[in-house]
Amino acid sequence: MNIIFMGTPDFAVPALKALYDSGHNVTAVFCQPDKPKGRGYKLAPPPVKVVAQEHGTPVYQPLSFKKDGEEYIGIISGLKPDCIVVAAYGKILPKTVLEIPRYGCVNIHGSLLPKYRGAAPIQRAVLDGEKETGVTTMLMNEGIDTGDILLQESTYIGKNETSAELFDRLAEMGAGLLLRTLEQLENNGIVPRRQEESEASYAPMLSKDMCPIDFSQPVKKVHNHICGLSDWPCAVTALNGKRLKVYKSEIISETPSGKQPGEIVDPKIFSVACSDGVIRFTEVQSEGSKRMKTEDYLRGKPLNGKEKLM
Repeated sequence: MNIIFMGTPDFAVPALKALYDSGHNVTAVFCQPDKPKGRGYKLAPPPVKVVAQEHGTPVYQPLSFKKDGEEYIGIISGLKPDCIVVAAYGKILPKTVLEIPRYGCVNIHGSLLPKYRGAAPIQRAVLDGEKETGVTTMLMNEGIDTGDILLQESTYIGKNETSAELFDRLAEMGAGLLLRTLEQLENNGIVPRRQEESEASYAPMLSKDMCPIDFSQPVKKVHNHICGLSDWPCAVTALNGKRLKVYKSEIISETPSGKQPGEIVDPKIFSVACSDGVIRFTEVQSEGSKRMKTEDYLRGKPLNGKEKLM
């Protein structure tokens, strides 16, 4: 197939690489504009752009299809794509674009639709303590993740798996599912099915306001909070007046410890009391330091057991 690819972050990279490796003809790549990054705030290209440039594919970075619509719609139409593949592009496609390719616009979404439509399906599934999730390919329409389902693949979520780890797994799964979808579309092997609206849920974007850990919550909820916000925006607490980021954790006990929420239970392993159990931090980052495993952190900053996290 002649394919136009639209995607921006790391999640989209395995799908684009799979298209190159499979022999499909990627005629153009669309992604969001370069953004400032790092201490020097130098403009950095999105991951998808880097891969496209390595393969010599033309890259287009419109601010929006509303502002520069006619120009970019003309480019897309002129390339005569059989299919437009979309993976975490981050922009709404107008109806005029959706109607161009003969096989439609195929989107790779990181959930088992209709659950978790929206911008943060992977993180929200972990935050909610879901046991299962997956990837979906769908035919795009003008709604937000409301198009007809093509194929789906499910997977279990590990009990200590972070959203960042799950993100990487689903990106690879999505790449494989995409290739199967395109093959079946070409061979008329898929009957698209409507999403069941009564089962739909929404996964809004995350924000830094969500970061503080509330140890008065049940231990499972605290654990899901830490796993769901890793690696961004990251769960945080305060230790001795300084911010501590918590990237990973595990549940030690689901029975009350006799300690108040936020109090240290075992300073040797950095376990903390929650309302109904005990959680242990396994990967942290203190203010002004680098991210590290908790045992390494405790070698440099041992606890005395009298601390209380706020």
